[in-house]
Amino acid sequence: MTDSVVLLASDIEARIFTIRGMQVMLDRDLALLYGVETRTLNQSVKRNIERFPASFMFQLNEQEFETWKSQIVRPNEENLISQFVISSSHGGMRKMPYAFTEQGVSMLSAVLRSLTAIAVSIKILLENGYNGFLVIENRKKTI
Repeated sequence: MTDSVVLLASDIEARIFTIRGMQVMLDRDLALLYGVETRTLNQSVKRNIERFPASFMFQLNEQEFETWKSQIVRPNEENLISQFVISSSHGGMRKMPYAFTEQGVSMLSAVLRSLTAIAVSIKILLENGYNGFLVIENRKKTI
């Protein structure tokens, strides 16, 4: 099952940030990896909110968002992750993004209920070892 997902470790690492002292991935990046719309991912989370305590997921505040936004521009066009969300035709983002810890990423596969979500979650956890996000060095991505 995980062999069907072509996802490089560098693809995963580029999407991990340190926010509030925790290693997290943002809803927009996870939605992109899972092949769903951000709206769909967040709706699934809200329908199953009891599975996502604060240690699994939190919403960025404005200051955290501005700091994150200033860091997402990457020199290689393939690595531009979330710019389309910021400069959408709707006048930008309407809500602050949600950040998911390693446990939250794992729980997402259960609530999204798709083979792709399961495979991507497994790939994320396996690529980063049993310590998951903790083994990633984020020298300049601390928010």
